[in-house]
Amino acid sequence: MSVRYEKTGTTAVVTIDRPDKLNSLTLAMYDELGQAFASARDDDAVAAVVLTGAGRAFCVGADLTESIPALAEGRFDISEWDDAHQKHSRLFKPVICAVNGLALGGGFEIMLSTDLRIASETARFGLPEAGVGVVPAGGTLARLTRQISYAHAMELLMLADQIDASTAFRMGLVNSVVEPNRVLETAMEWADRIATLSGNALSVTKRAVQQLADMPLDAAFHAEALYGQQAFASDDARAGLAAFANRSTPVFPSRRGR
Repeated sequence: MSVRYEKTGTTAVVTIDRPDKLNSLTLAMYDELGQAFASARDDDAVAAVVLTGAGRAFCVGADLTESIPALAEGRFDISEWDDAHQKHSRLFKPVICAVNGLALGGGFEIMLSTDLRIASETARFGLPEAGVGVVPAGGTLARLTRQISYAHAMELLMLADQIDASTAFRMGLVNSVVEPNRVLETAMEWADRIATLSGNALSVTKRAVQQLADMPLDAAFHAEALYGQQAFASDDARAGLAAFANRSTPVFPSRRGR
Protein backbone atom coordinates (compact mmCIF):
# COMPACT_ATOMS: atom_id res chain seq x y z
CA MET A 1 0.00 0.00 0.00
CA SER A 2 1.19 3.53 -0.78
CA VAL A 3 -0.64 5.14 2.14
CA ARG A 4 0.86 3.99 5.44
CA TYR A 5 -1.18 3.94 8.65
CA GLU A 6 0.81 3.63 11.87
CA LYS A 7 0.02 4.28 15.52
CA THR A 8 2.45 5.97 17.87
CA GLY A 9 0.90 6.11 21.31
CA THR A 10 -2.42 7.91 20.93
CA THR A 11 -1.52 9.37 17.52
CA ALA A 12 -2.39 7.85 14.15
CA VAL A 13 0.30 8.79 11.63
CA VAL A 14 -0.87 8.65 8.01
CA THR A 15 1.91 8.91 5.43
CA ILE A 16 1.40 9.33 1.70
CA ASP A 17 4.25 7.12 0.51
CA ARG A 18 5.03 7.37 -3.17
CA PRO A 19 8.09 9.61 -3.05
CA ASP A 20 9.41 8.71 -6.50
CA LYS A 21 6.26 10.32 -7.95
CA LEU A 22 6.16 13.22 -5.46
CA ASN A 23 3.35 11.38 -3.67
CA SER A 24 0.92 11.84 -6.55
CA LEU A 25 -2.19 9.83 -5.81
CA THR A 26 -3.44 6.93 -7.87
CA LEU A 27 -7.14 6.08 -7.71
CA ALA A 28 -6.31 3.22 -5.34
CA MET A 29 -4.35 5.58 -3.08
CA TYR A 30 -7.35 7.88 -2.74
CA ASP A 31 -9.29 4.88 -1.43
CA GLU A 32 -6.45 4.00 0.94
CA LEU A 33 -6.36 7.54 2.31
CA GLY A 34 -10.09 7.53 2.93
CA GLN A 35 -9.76 4.17 4.69
CA ALA A 36 -6.96 5.53 6.87
CA PHE A 37 -9.14 8.42 8.04
CA ALA A 38 -11.96 5.95 8.77
CA SER A 39 -9.60 3.76 10.81
CA ALA A 40 -8.57 6.74 12.94
CA ARG A 41 -12.21 7.76 13.37
CA ASP A 42 -13.26 4.31 14.57
CA ASP A 43 -10.33 3.69 16.94
CA ASP A 44 -11.18 5.01 20.40
CA ALA A 45 -7.49 4.86 21.34
CA VAL A 46 -6.62 7.50 18.72
CA ALA A 47 -6.66 11.06 20.05
CA ALA A 48 -5.30 12.84 16.97
CA VAL A 49 -4.17 12.19 13.41
CA VAL A 50 -0.94 13.43 11.82
CA LEU A 51 -0.94 13.46 8.01
CA THR A 52 2.34 13.83 6.12
CA GLY A 53 4.22 12.79 3.00
CA ALA A 54 7.34 10.71 2.36
CA GLY A 55 10.36 12.29 0.71
CA ARG A 56 10.53 15.86 -0.55
CA ALA A 57 6.81 16.33 -1.28
CA PHE A 58 3.70 16.31 0.83
CA CYS A 59 1.46 15.51 -2.14
CA VAL A 60 1.15 16.92 -5.65
CA GLY A 61 -2.40 15.67 -6.14
CA ALA A 62 -3.81 13.10 -8.50
CA ASP A 63 -1.66 11.09 -10.87
CA LEU A 64 -2.96 12.80 -14.00
CA THR A 65 -1.81 10.01 -16.30
CA GLU A 66 -4.44 7.82 -14.64
CA SER A 67 -7.14 10.14 -13.32
CA ILE A 68 -7.79 12.44 -16.29
CA PRO A 69 -8.40 9.61 -18.79
CA ALA A 70 -10.60 7.83 -16.23
CA LEU A 71 -12.65 10.98 -15.60
CA ALA A 72 -12.88 11.90 -19.29
CA GLU A 73 -14.01 8.42 -20.28
CA GLY A 74 -16.59 8.22 -17.50
CA ARG A 75 -14.85 5.32 -15.76
CA PHE A 76 -14.57 7.31 -12.56
CA ASP A 77 -16.59 9.92 -10.69
CA ILE A 78 -14.77 12.64 -8.77
CA SER A 79 -17.11 12.13 -5.83
CA GLU A 80 -15.26 8.85 -5.22
CA TRP A 81 -12.47 11.03 -3.77
CA ASP A 82 -14.79 12.48 -1.12
CA ASP A 83 -13.50 10.30 1.72
CA ALA A 84 -9.87 11.25 1.04
CA HIS A 85 -10.88 14.92 0.95
CA GLN A 86 -13.02 14.48 4.09
CA LYS A 87 -16.02 16.09 2.41
CA HIS A 88 -18.57 14.16 4.44
CA SER A 89 -16.26 12.93 7.17
CA ARG A 90 -17.38 12.09 10.66
CA LEU A 91 -13.78 12.21 11.87
CA PHE A 92 -14.29 14.67 14.71
CA LYS A 93 -10.77 14.26 16.05
CA PRO A 94 -8.06 16.84 15.34
CA VAL A 95 -6.16 16.20 12.11
CA ILE A 96 -2.73 17.83 11.90
CA CYS A 97 -1.11 18.24 8.50
CA ALA A 98 2.70 18.11 8.51
CA VAL A 99 3.47 19.71 5.15
CA ASN A 100 7.00 18.51 4.50
CA GLY A 101 7.32 19.76 0.91
CA LEU A 102 5.26 20.41 -2.20
CA ALA A 103 1.50 20.69 -1.62
CA LEU A 104 -0.01 21.16 -5.05
CA GLY A 105 -3.42 20.54 -6.61
CA GLY A 106 -5.14 17.68 -4.84
CA GLY A 107 -2.44 17.70 -2.18
CA PHE A 108 -3.31 21.32 -1.40
CA GLU A 109 -6.98 20.27 -1.27
CA ILE A 110 -6.28 17.47 1.18
CA MET A 111 -4.38 19.94 3.36
CA LEU A 112 -7.47 22.19 3.39
CA SER A 113 -9.48 19.33 4.90
CA THR A 114 -7.24 19.25 8.00
CA ASP A 115 -7.57 21.27 11.18
CA LEU A 116 -4.02 22.30 12.04
CA ARG A 117 -1.13 22.77 9.58
CA ILE A 118 2.60 22.86 10.18
CA ALA A 119 4.75 23.64 7.15
CA SER A 120 8.42 23.20 6.39
CA GLU A 121 10.29 26.39 5.53
CA THR A 122 10.93 24.77 2.15
CA ALA A 123 7.30 23.81 1.46
CA ARG A 124 5.53 25.26 -1.55
CA PHE A 125 1.81 25.49 -2.22
CA GLY A 126 -0.29 25.96 -5.32
CA LEU A 127 -3.43 25.24 -7.31
CA PRO A 128 -2.22 24.67 -10.90
CA GLU A 129 -5.51 23.27 -12.20
CA ALA A 130 -6.42 26.24 -14.42
CA GLY A 131 -3.20 25.69 -16.32
CA VAL A 132 -4.33 22.26 -17.47
CA GLY A 133 -7.96 23.14 -18.10
CA VAL A 134 -9.56 21.70 -14.96
CA VAL A 135 -10.69 23.06 -11.59
CA PRO A 136 -9.87 22.09 -7.98
CA ALA A 137 -13.16 20.38 -7.20
CA GLY A 138 -11.89 18.30 -4.30
CA GLY A 139 -13.32 20.64 -1.70
CA THR A 140 -11.32 23.75 -2.55
CA LEU A 141 -14.05 25.69 -4.33
CA ALA A 142 -16.20 25.31 -1.21
CA ARG A 143 -13.55 25.55 1.48
CA LEU A 144 -10.93 28.06 0.40
CA THR A 145 -12.94 31.28 0.78
CA ARG A 146 -14.21 29.99 4.13
CA GLN A 147 -10.66 29.65 5.39
CA ILE A 148 -8.79 32.65 3.95
CA SER A 149 -9.74 36.00 2.43
CA TYR A 150 -11.56 36.16 -0.90
CA ALA A 151 -8.70 38.12 -2.48
CA HIS A 152 -6.05 35.62 -1.41
CA ALA A 153 -8.24 32.69 -2.48
CA MET A 154 -8.81 34.11 -5.94
CA GLU A 155 -5.11 34.90 -6.29
CA LEU A 156 -4.33 31.23 -5.76
CA LEU A 157 -7.15 30.01 -7.98
CA MET A 158 -6.79 32.44 -10.87
CA LEU A 159 -3.04 32.96 -11.17
CA ALA A 160 -2.16 29.29 -10.59
CA ASP A 161 1.19 30.36 -9.12
CA GLN A 162 3.10 28.57 -6.41
CA ILE A 163 3.66 30.34 -3.09
CA ASP A 164 6.25 29.69 -0.40
CA ALA A 165 5.63 28.76 3.22
CA SER A 166 5.98 32.29 4.57
CA THR A 167 3.33 33.51 2.12
CA ALA A 168 1.06 30.61 3.06
CA PHE A 169 1.46 31.61 6.71
CA ARG A 170 0.69 35.25 5.91
CA MET A 171 -2.45 34.20 4.02
CA GLY A 172 -3.61 32.06 6.94
CA LEU A 173 -3.27 28.72 5.17
CA VAL A 174 -0.88 27.27 7.78
CA ASN A 175 -0.51 27.70 11.53
CA SER A 176 3.25 27.48 11.84
CA VAL A 177 6.41 27.34 9.71
CA VAL A 178 9.37 25.39 11.08
CA GLU A 179 12.73 24.06 9.96
CA PRO A 180 12.46 21.06 7.59
CA ASN A 181 13.71 18.57 10.18
CA ARG A 182 11.15 19.81 12.71
CA VAL A 183 7.94 19.39 10.72
CA LEU A 184 6.90 15.89 11.79
CA GLU A 185 8.41 16.33 15.25
CA THR A 186 6.35 19.48 15.84
CA ALA A 187 3.18 17.81 14.57
CA MET A 188 3.73 14.90 16.97
CA GLU A 189 4.30 17.33 19.84
CA TRP A 190 1.01 19.04 19.05
CA ALA A 191 -0.72 15.65 18.90
CA ASP A 192 0.68 14.77 22.33
CA ARG A 193 -0.65 18.05 23.73
CA ILE A 194 -4.07 17.29 22.23
CA ALA A 195 -4.07 13.90 23.97
CA THR A 196 -3.97 15.65 27.36
CA LEU A 197 -7.19 17.55 26.62
CA SER A 198 -10.78 16.37 26.75
CA GLY A 199 -11.54 14.17 23.77
CA ASN A 200 -15.23 14.92 24.15
CA ALA A 201 -14.70 18.69 24.24
CA LEU A 202 -12.52 18.59 21.12
CA SER A 203 -15.01 16.39 19.28
CA VAL A 204 -17.93 18.67 20.18
CA THR A 205 -15.89 21.72 19.17
CA LYS A 206 -14.93 20.35 15.75
CA ARG A 207 -18.44 19.13 15.03
CA ALA A 208 -19.95 22.47 16.06
CA VAL A 209 -17.50 24.62 14.10
CA GLN A 210 -18.17 22.60 10.95
CA GLN A 211 -21.94 22.56 11.31
CA LEU A 212 -22.56 26.11 12.54
CA ALA A 213 -20.50 27.88 9.89
CA ASP A 214 -23.29 28.07 7.31
CA MET A 215 -26.23 28.61 9.64
CA PRO A 216 -28.00 31.96 10.03
CA LEU A 217 -26.58 33.65 13.10
CA ASP A 218 -29.63 33.23 15.34
CA ALA A 219 -29.89 29.53 14.50
CA ALA A 220 -26.15 29.12 15.04
CA PHE A 221 -26.34 30.73 18.49
CA HIS A 222 -29.17 28.35 19.42
CA ALA A 223 -27.28 25.31 18.16
CA GLU A 224 -24.12 26.50 19.92
CA ALA A 225 -25.98 26.58 23.23
CA LEU A 226 -27.11 22.98 22.69
CA TYR A 227 -23.54 21.90 21.97
CA GLY A 228 -22.45 23.75 25.10
CA GLN A 229 -25.06 21.94 27.18
CA GLN A 230 -23.92 18.63 25.74
CA ALA A 231 -20.32 19.35 26.76
CA PHE A 232 -21.19 20.66 30.24
CA ALA A 233 -23.25 17.55 30.96
CA SER A 234 -20.44 15.17 30.01
CA ASP A 235 -18.30 13.01 32.29
CA ASP A 236 -15.26 14.87 30.96
CA ALA A 237 -16.69 18.18 32.18
CA ARG A 238 -17.35 16.77 35.64
CA ALA A 239 -13.80 15.43 35.83
CA GLY A 240 -12.26 18.61 34.47
CA LEU A 241 -14.19 20.98 36.72
CA ALA A 242 -13.46 18.83 39.78
CA ALA A 243 -9.75 18.82 38.95
CA PHE A 244 -9.83 22.59 38.47
CA ALA A 245 -11.44 23.04 41.89
CA ASN A 246 -8.86 20.72 43.48
CA ARG A 247 -5.96 22.26 41.55
CA SER A 248 -5.06 18.84 40.18
CA THR A 249 -4.43 17.47 36.70
CA PRO A 250 -7.67 16.22 35.15
CA VAL A 251 -8.01 12.61 34.06
CA PHE A 252 -10.68 12.69 31.39
CA PRO A 253 -12.88 9.60 31.01
CA SER A 254 -12.66 10.01 27.23
CA ARG A 255 -8.88 9.41 27.52
CA ARG A 256 -8.84 6.49 29.95
CA GLY A 257 -7.24 3.30 28.74
CA ARG A 258 -5.15 5.05 26.09
